[in-house]
Amino acid sequence: MPATPHLERHFTASATVRDIVIGMSDGLTVPFALAAGLSGAVGTSSVILTAGLAEIAAGSIAMGLGGYLAARSDAEHYVSERAREQREVETIPELEAAEVSQVFEAYGLTPAEAKPVVAALRRNPPAWIDFMMRFELGLEPPNPKRAPISAATIAGAYIVGGLIPLGPYWFLPTARAGLTVSVVVTLLALLVFGYVKGRFTGAPPLRSALQTALIGGVAAAVAFAIARFIA
Repeated sequence: MPATPHLERHFTASATVRDIVIGMSDGLTVPFALAAGLSGAVGTSSVILTAGLAEIAAGSIAMGLGGYLAARSDAEHYVSERAREQREVETIPELEAAEVSQVFEAYGLTPAEAKPVVAALRRNPPAWIDFMMRFELGLEPPNPKRAPISAATIAGAYIVGGLIPLGPYWFLPTARAGLTVSVVVTLLALLVFGYVKGRFTGAPPLRSALQTALIGGVAAAVAFAIARFIA
């Protein structure tokens, strides 16, 4: 009787999810707080829409640029560290071999058990360097297209998130009416987003949903209170 094949399904798009979380969380929170704050100072929705759309444009560009530079920095760091490991393998191989043995010993192998594996790695310098990068430094090879993808993902998620709290102001002429609907819609979006984020990241979904909604709600309430106080 043939055995059922064992299939392991692992989530591998953690970097993309991280970018979506960064962009969406800020996109939902910052324009929401801005719109709430302006609603405490002005009476018409048109001013809030203009300011909100300007903020979304500027925020998405800034967030996307930040993601791009962060990804480029990670790639440059990997290249630099790999070049250093290659020099050390070539110039101080005995010390590097001892470090490999220490890595295996940390996993419970004895020096005698690790010795043949170390010898095999020494015969294959590229694999040796790959091993040191992953298990000594904890660095994975970066995706060469990661920087522009990260920038586009963060910026796009920011725009999508930012349009949600501004949506009601398109259809309601007064700021107070727009704020009321915006609060309901945005808090629901924060709850859903927080729940989905928790499912993907492994955090308790309900706790993640409540935390995300609480942060967004507090930010909007503070902005509204400050605007009302100044006005």
